[in-house]
Amino acid sequence: MPNILDIRRRIRSVINTRQITKAMKMVSAAKLRRAQDRALAARPYAQMLTNVLKSLVARAEIYDSESGKPKHPLLAQREEKNILLIVVTGDKGLAGAFNANIIKAAARFVESKSGKNIDIEAVGRKGRDFLRRRYPAAPVQTRCLAEAEELVEQAEHAIGERAGNLQITGEHIGILGSVGFAQARALAENVSERYKREEIDAVYVVFNEFKSVIAQRLIVEQILPIEQIGEQAVRLAEEMTEEEKKRAKDAAISAGVGLRRERPGDEAAAQFGTAQVDYIYEQPPEELFRSLLPKYVSIQIFRALLESVAAEHAARMTAMDSATSNATDMIDSLTLVMNRARQAKITKEIIEIVSGAAAM
Repeated sequence: MPNILDIRRRIRSVINTRQITKAMKMVSAAKLRRAQDRALAARPYAQMLTNVLKSLVARAEIYDSESGKPKHPLLAQREEKNILLIVVTGDKGLAGAFNANIIKAAARFVESKSGKNIDIEAVGRKGRDFLRRRYPAAPVQTRCLAEAEELVEQAEHAIGERAGNLQITGEHIGILGSVGFAQARALAENVSERYKREEIDAVYVVFNEFKSVIAQRLIVEQILPIEQIGEQAVRLAEEMTEEEKKRAKDAAISAGVGLRRERPGDEAAAQFGTAQVDYIYEQPPEELFRSLLPKYVSIQIFRALLESVAAEHAARMTAMDSATSNATDMIDSLTLVMNRARQAKITKEIIEIVSGAAAM
């Protein structure tokens, strides 16, 4: 039978741990609300840019009439020999299986592209640390830590001799704490320039797509070449299980987080520009299309970063809620063990007293 004093120490330790996990849950819930608001605030711009591009496609000659090839290099489709994979994980842990699931999805994608050259851009410390242990870094490595201009300049020298069929060409650490459009644009410019120079033939991004607390999925989405504007080119997808949805729902309700976050007018913004209206452009439609298409790539990467941040906070909130519940169950179990130990000790003392009285 364990010592009562040791059991009390364990109970106090678990109580302190429960207080920490409960506080971390509330912090993650507050950060989740802000991350949701940021992701929703970026939707109108992305939606309007998509609508304008769709309108320009109907009015501009984006394909050569003789050869049938696209005039813009970001639309050119080539045989996939050199692939760039952007892996978006978190900078911190304590988020359940969030980071592990993303890394597993990236590994499955790499296996499906066996025999091809794959460059990896690691966004987030957790994914970077894991990939660095498994795969070599490129001879000249690009890093996006603060200055966007440096990333574009280094992109011109990023490709030298390959370290192997699969290598890490970029590490982007510390940008998920406060995601800005400048970081996404710098990464998109780097990727687009390499695609234009035909150093890579396709670009994919693996991240956790966030729609709401109970509507998330882990996807591998193709960014380049652009197949159809406004449509996601999802290559792999993994939905949440019913058990995961239930845990996320319970955690959100206890933390006071809304299950569905929609801005008023989102549906109207999605329908804007779809009517058959003859727009008049100041510049030629072909020129506008060439200048706006790279922005579309930047928005796609920016959306992936924003949704990944929101999904990470949701996963951490759920994990901390489960940890708090487990701590409560452990406290109840230890309390029961302590009461039994006390009862056994009291019973033993009574038996000793009775035995001593009988012996006299």
